[in-house]
Amino acid sequence: MKNIYKARKIEDFRDLIDYSAKRYSSRNAFILRADNGKFRKIKYKELKDRYYSLCSYFISQGLKGKSIAVVGANSYEWTVCYLAAATVGVAVPLDKELDAEDIMNFIKHAECKALCADGKILSRLAFKAECDFEIYSFEDVDKKYSLLSCDRLEEIKAIEICKDETSALIFTSGTTGSAKGVCLSQHNLLSDIHSTLSMVKITSKDRTLSVLPLHHTYECTLDCLLMLSKGGCITYADSLLKVAKNAEEYSPTLLVVVPALLKMMDKKITRSVKEKCPQKYKALFDDAPFAEAFCKLPRIVRNVISSKVKKTLGGKLRLFIVGAADLDSAIVEDFCAMGIRVLQGYGLTECSPLLAGNSDFYFNAKSTGRAIPGVKLKIDNPNSEGIGEILAKGENIMLGYYKDDDATQKVFEGGWFHTGDLGRMDEDGALYITGRSKNVIVTENGKNIYPEELEARLSNFSEIEDVLVVASKERGKLEVKAKIFPNLEVLKSKIGHVPSLTDIKNYIGKIIKEINAKMPSYKRISFYELLDKALEKTTTRKIKRFGNNIN
Repeated sequence: MKNIYKARKIEDFRDLIDYSAKRYSSRNAFILRADNGKFRKIKYKELKDRYYSLCSYFISQGLKGKSIAVVGANSYEWTVCYLAAATVGVAVPLDKELDAEDIMNFIKHAECKALCADGKILSRLAFKAECDFEIYSFEDVDKKYSLLSCDRLEEIKAIEICKDETSALIFTSGTTGSAKGVCLSQHNLLSDIHSTLSMVKITSKDRTLSVLPLHHTYECTLDCLLMLSKGGCITYADSLLKVAKNAEEYSPTLLVVVPALLKMMDKKITRSVKEKCPQKYKALFDDAPFAEAFCKLPRIVRNVISSKVKKTLGGKLRLFIVGAADLDSAIVEDFCAMGIRVLQGYGLTECSPLLAGNSDFYFNAKSTGRAIPGVKLKIDNPNSEGIGEILAKGENIMLGYYKDDDATQKVFEGGWFHTGDLGRMDEDGALYITGRSKNVIVTENGKNIYPEELEARLSNFSEIEDVLVVASKERGKLEVKAKIFPNLEVLKSKIGHVPSLTDIKNYIGKIIKEINAKMPSYKRISFYELLDKALEKTTTRKIKRFGNNIN
């Protein structure tokens, strides 16, 4: 990429906080809705003071060099806990939608010595006195621990934060049985931010409405940390259902979203435009895509409509950053026609996360853009259509998988990281994602569903002999389907007679209901298929994920 912005390289999280507090001292880092309904503002100078106070407190509690879990809804407290934890030790952000048992298992697996969480999480976990880790509520962090005097400033400044040491441990699955812990250094994360700022202009005048969960690297890096590094302001959505209402309240200039949310907004906006545009222009939308028809309207009409659309989103929205799943290029073109840019990118948790993206210097609505500055991409063993596995090199790529040398070695070869995704590149270097070679199922919301996780849970029941979890569109939309071969002998012993088809369905149905009750809604099994013979296996007795098993 020849044209890039000059972006300041950030050494570590301390440097990020120090620089922003010095340069943007009186600007708002956060605008929050207080309990009384009024707005609370936290300026960069206050953020710095609270960050160092919390670092000091963590050290006083013996947490230097230790892992600290952070769980809860998006909030200022989540952010300051994450930054402080990653500075004095290792931050372990966990999905707040996980079952209580899984959260506890992850805390144990990551050897966390402390947990920072909001009140809802703590009440759900119902901790017992014998917990072998410290517990800090977000409320106490805000009202007590981050307000204490910082009497260990020199010790905090002296902490050596190495490029090849883990500062954030992110798990890619919902159960320890099939989880991969991605080990990221601060250098990994800040390299990705530097690359992004080299191609997309973000300023201290920008304000974001945080919508996606912060435990995802996508939201944490490309929204939270990115904004803090440039003196921007962060606000938080009350929920996905209230994004439009919150946008009117906070007037964001940019939103980091997933395709499903953008699709929902596009559908609502384009329908409204078609209904409310002057009668004599309505016919334009009958025979052409929305963006094409919109551009045929007189300029004054376009300006009026664009102004009204932006007003429903707070009046200042200029940019959507979108990733985590496939996006229809028509949606990108719809928003661009109305004066709101949509920059689509591609990445993985293992890459901090961004690898490629559209930018201020290159835009192609049909692709996920070019490799970001500092990253090299290539297609491995391309077929006749130029499609092969996407490989990557860059300082943003993870150190490895937590306590899993074999898995780490499998994805690194000759210095290249194997993404497991399939794609092709055109003559401009633009990347097109054509499929996924990994087993992960990606929903329209950009959520990752790992079949092995659900299979492990199902296999725990003796009534099930074989199981394979797949993505299915049999019923018109992407759903999670389980293909199950029941263990008739176990069922017979439990029932007392040879089970009928109704008996089998009742037993399997109860099992799936039990598992779904412990899962976030997006991971639940939608339906299942009973098999009359065992699934085909490899010579090592692993169930094949191809051939007759998938058909």
